[in-house]
Amino acid sequence: MHKIPVTIITGFLGAGKTTLIRNLLQNQEGRKIAVLVNEFGEVGIDGDLLRSCQVCDEEEDPNNNIVELTNGCLCCTVQEEFYPTMQKLLERRDHLDSIVIETSGLALPKPLIQSFRWPEIRNGATVDGVVTVVDSHALATGTLVGDLDALEEQRKADPNLDHETPIEELFEDQLACADLVLLTKTDLVDDSGLQQVQNWLKQEVSPAVKQVSCHQGQIDSEVLLGFNAAVEDNLDSRPSHHDHEEEHEHDDRINSVEIVCDRAFDPKQLTQTLQQFVQNHEIYRIKGFVQVPNKPMRLVLQGVGNRFDTFYDRPWNTDEPRQTRLVFIGRDLERQPIDSLLHSLN
Repeated sequence: MHKIPVTIITGFLGAGKTTLIRNLLQNQEGRKIAVLVNEFGEVGIDGDLLRSCQVCDEEEDPNNNIVELTNGCLCCTVQEEFYPTMQKLLERRDHLDSIVIETSGLALPKPLIQSFRWPEIRNGATVDGVVTVVDSHALATGTLVGDLDALEEQRKADPNLDHETPIEELFEDQLACADLVLLTKTDLVDDSGLQQVQNWLKQEVSPAVKQVSCHQGQIDSEVLLGFNAAVEDNLDSRPSHHDHEEEHEHDDRINSVEIVCDRAFDPKQLTQTLQQFVQNHEIYRIKGFVQVPNKPMRLVLQGVGNRFDTFYDRPWNTDEPRQTRLVFIGRDLERQPIDSLLHSLN
């Protein structure tokens, strides 16, 4: 039985991992790809975004999270059930060409790779390569992500993570595991700033690791797949700050608030209001879908720090409610102020 090649996509929240994978599914050149998504929050926004790139078939088994797409892709939401999910996929490996795993934006990649040494997984899958997605705009402005302090607080709270560590070390671990560094948001950086980012990264990664610029997740699938690195077999060459670190407790004050309503919103007004709101509240991430007046398309909204992006991903389906569905991730969040904020918009 052949081993399925697995590509792991890592990088901080907001770097562009989901956009990258969505583009891959839309341009997979006949491959049958399974996608596993590990995200923080109550609403499966990332998984829904991936599924929306094609029309989904109904689930074969309504009791599991595996959704098969009409183009042969599978999408899964993975929280604490990585092993059983992988087992389900391995049962179908004769019908798959590859697996792509999008890690949590706060995850250390090495523990995930080590799980591929388990005999039950090792016999059926291999880590083909690790792609680390880097926000070049954040690096060019002297940070690793839009709001480092907020990101660190959220990282501590994610129950699926095993370590507390400075954000700088987490970033170094993501780079240390990389077979490829993918630079996103390059359109927000001038040539001089981009060159500085590239020069800095050269000092942080192995000389064999290439850097590739990517706009809006648009990159040839041949660049992302086919490294043949068998990463689980050479982890010693990818040192981590936390190879021998014990587990720490997590901050349970980090929470998420889900808002679902039938109202439609003007995108510009909503974005400006949310930008003001995050200035006065400890909010790390906002993401979801928005109903826009007189628009047949669903608007995707994603916010990291004070930076918000919006785009229309697909028409509303005839059998789904046209609802605004947002998830706010932050510290000590309460529903009432968020409800009041949205109700205040005309």
